[in-house]
Order: sequence, then C-alpha cells, then structure tokens
Amino acid sequence: MDYDFSEDQNMIRETVRKFLQNECPREKIRELMQDEQGYDPEMWKKMAELGWMGLVVPEEYGGTGMEFVDLTILMEEMGRNILPAPFSPTVALCSLPLIAYGTEEQKEKYLMPLAGGETIWTLAILESGACYEAADINMRAVSEGDKYVLAGTKLFVPYAHVASQYLVVARTDTGVELEKGISVFIVDARSAGIQSRIISTTACDKKCELTFDSVAVPRENILGELNGGWEIVEYILQHATILQSAEMSGGAQAALEIATQYAKERVQFDKPIGSFQAVQHMLADMVAEVEGLRYLVYEAAWNISNGTLSPLLVSMAKTKANKVYERACIDSVVIHGAIGFTDEMDIGLYFVRTKAYEFDLGSSDFHRERIASLLERHQPDFVALRD
Repeated sequence: MDYDFSEDQNMIRETVRKFLQNECPREKIRELMQDEQGYDPEMWKKMAELGWMGLVVPEEYGGTGMEFVDLTILMEEMGRNILPAPFSPTVALCSLPLIAYGTEEQKEKYLMPLAGGETIWTLAILESGACYEAADINMRAVSEGDKYVLAGTKLFVPYAHVASQYLVVARTDTGVELEKGISVFIVDARSAGIQSRIISTTACDKKCELTFDSVAVPRENILGELNGGWEIVEYILQHATILQSAEMSGGAQAALEIATQYAKERVQFDKPIGSFQAVQHMLADMVAEVEGLRYLVYEAAWNISNGTLSPLLVSMAKTKANKVYERACIDSVVIHGAIGFTDEMDIGLYFVRTKAYEFDLGSSDFHRERIASLLERHQPDFVALRD
C-alpha cells in the first residue's frame, strides 16, 4: 500500500479545506443547525460547480470519474469542518449504488442531474428496530400490474424533507429467506401518499420520519434485481460506512487541533496549560488514536479503490471511528474545562455529533458482531502470520 497522496489528491484536500473555511465557518454551522432546511442552497450550488457531487460519477453521466479514495479525502475534509449539507445521503448512500446497480436508462435519467447538484437524494432503510439487518425490513411493496405499492414507515432518514428522490428498501416477498425477499426502489419524493416529518435530535442533523401510504412506484424504478435488494444494501453499508468513518476521522482531527490550540492559549498559574504533564499526556494519547484511525480508514478505502473490498477492515474502521471520535471530543472538552460544553465553544459542535455518527451505518456492537463472525469463518492474514 502506498501511503503517499498524489498531486491531484492533495489538490482535492486543499481545495475542499479552503472552500469550507471560507464558505462554511463555524458561525454558519450554528446558523444552519437551527435552519429548517439544514443546508445552504447557494453553497450546495457552488459545491456542484466544483464537481463534488459528481466526483466518482463516470464522465459519460456528467461526473469526473475519480476513485473511491478521492471521495474519501473529500468526506474526511467535510467531517473536519462538520459540513451541514445532504452530501453524504446524496453521494455516499445513493449515487454509489446507482452507479453500481442502475440500468443504462436509470443512469442516464438520474446521474447527470445528481452530479450537477440539481437533485438531492437520500436512503430510507431504518424502521422501528433502527437496525441494519434484513429482519428489520417490514415495509411492504405489493405488485399491482405495472407498479408496486409501498406502505409503511421509515425512520431516521437524513434530509428527507428536502430530497427530490429516495432509495427505499422494502420487502417484496415474505415467503423466502429474510435476505432474499427485499428490493430497492427509486421513489420520487413528490409522489402522492408520502409524508415527511423532521425528528428533533441533539445534533440538529435533520433526520426524518417518512410515512408511505399506498405510494405507487413504477416497476422500472426497481434498482437492481427484484428480491435481490439486500445485495445492494450490503454494498451501501460497506462503501458508505468507510465514507462515514472518514467523516468521523476528520472530526476527530479537528477536535485534536482545537484542544491543542486551546492548551497553548489557556494560561493557568502563569503557564499555558499545555505545559502541564497531565494535559500533554492526554494530547499524546489523542494523537496516537486519531492517527491510527486515519490510517485504518485509508487502508480500507484503498482496498475498495483497488477492487479488493475487505468487510473486516470496514467494520474495524467504523468500530474504531465510533470510539476515537467520541474520546477525542470528550478529552478536548476536558482540556477546555466546564466551558467546553457550552454552545459558544467550537468543540461543542463536534461533541453533539458523536452519538449521531456512532449509530449511523451501524453501532459498535453491530460491527463487533460482524468482526466476530468474519473471524469465525475466515482467519485474516495478520493472524496467520503469527503461526
């Protein structure tokens, strides 16, 4: 594995970082947290003009056809600046499966406006169990002639209130194994029978409840194969989980930077608190954990870019991201003292997001179970090397 970034990749990082520093300072983040839409349409348009939505979309569909690692860099920088925007739902959760599983007609119809920032997409998968398991998919999609009719409720759907298209995971066959009776539908958000309600959360991250009351969806709007939707869900979980982990890695890096800067500026007993051994040791531990997470995320992303996706690395990265992001924010708050919990301190913006990110795309327990299952079935190389 080559740990060096290319010139183009370094340019992506620098461009994204400068743009977000100028267009989305932390005061604007605070404003958007209270905004009903939860994002700035003008900034969204500028992001599209820079080609961000179409970064990995093939050129024939209006994108730039870059690699998964390039998208990982972009998502890391977004996490570092905690960008409030429906970028992850649109790109990580929806454009990637459209590229991988869409028909030629679906790609031509949907990818170009998506890459151009003209449409916002989101994934509706979670239900009352709030678990990424096939057993939790109970929404029914019943065949009626040339269409399917969807009925049920989806929870914690990001930015559903501003989306123009949904990918909806529903059960189309109840007489088979749980993972074999699921399909994924492309649903127009303006369809009759859909109601959206924003769920109040501490992170103000615009998660919604979506209710489908006999919503008709054309048969040609099935993504992939009928009853083969769980394969698409697994594809989304593997790819989007790494991008989510990259966001969390960027957030942990920012928490470390904020804590380090405060330790240099805050003076107690006529000395910066960063000169005290206890604070130094805390920062040293943060560096080790944050850098370890970063390398793990990029190893998993590099494997995906090279066609050797490792479910083990994906679950390891998300489990570590859940722990490291929260720990980095907590330690940064401790270094700030009690004032770290207040709204006026920037570290608080990151801290309130740690729990939201922890459960997105699988909690630590969910991914630990996956790791244990993978280890039970397959012995990884790093274990074999010890024999």
